[in-house]
Amino acid sequence: MDIAIFTFNPFSENTYVLYDESKDCIIVDPGCSTEAEQEQLTDFIAQQALVPVHLVNTHCHIDHVLGNKFVSDRYGLPLTSHAGEQVVLDAQPMVSQMYGISYMRSPDIKVFLDQDDVLTFGNTSLKVLFTPGHSPASISLYNHESLQLIAGDVLFDGSIGRTDLPGGDFDTLIDSIKKQFLVLDDKVVVYSGHGEITTIGKERRSNPFLT
Repeated sequence: MDIAIFTFNPFSENTYVLYDESKDCIIVDPGCSTEAEQEQLTDFIAQQALVPVHLVNTHCHIDHVLGNKFVSDRYGLPLTSHAGEQVVLDAQPMVSQMYGISYMRSPDIKVFLDQDDVLTFGNTSLKVLFTPGHSPASISLYNHESLQLIAGDVLFDGSIGRTDLPGGDFDTLIDSIKKQFLVLDDKVVVYSGHGEITTIGKERRSNPFLT
């Protein structure tokens, strides 16, 4: 599985395009908030001759949903996430006003994912992991064959997701990391919602929240 990373919006959020040799792809957490960022995303998809088949939110905080409407409209895709994130999504118009950020209201979640569901595109299968704590119903996507994990804002290089936002809970987040992530191989590469990529092994050994 190939993964393209785009860092968008004032929150430096990582948007991911996952694709394989079939040329099907999925767009995860589109944070594109300006025309330039939208063009950067669509230009890459066009240049690689990719066909988007899923629009996925790991969770629905403002920095991860700013491009939802654009991507949904552009490629005719329903929004896929956990049902428990709809309440978070509903709050984002107010959140955008609080931050003074322009926000095209996201479509509602239409396709629902939960623990152990399998999301497929092309020749690739992704296992869904239920990883609440940073948000009430965050999900992560794991490719066992390529040892790649799309972690949203659950785990970062040397840190973890904040838990002081509505629906966040520190103990729940640590439990999610221990039960869903730390059972994986040390070689698994972690693609987080912000910052650099890391590995399960590195975080197991040196993350101050886990040691």
